[in-house]
Amino acid sequence: MKELIFVVEEAPEGGFTAHALGESIFTEADTFEELCEQVRDAVRCHFDEEVRPKTVRLHFVRDEVIAV
Repeated sequence: MKELIFVVEEAPEGGFTAHALGESIFTEADTFEELCEQVRDAVRCHFDEEVRPKTVRLHFVRDEVIAV
């Protein structure tokens, strides 16, 4: 696997949550910098070094509600 994609959302109570597509990896953090470190740690723990993805893509999802 060359790349792993995480879907990142702002948590309602503050901070961020992230879950990997196609893998059972979930993490959360209060700041973006902490989230990056949490994602790195989660990926290192989940994969053996031989099969670990080379890069991680963080895909931010944000809901916007507008009046019509």
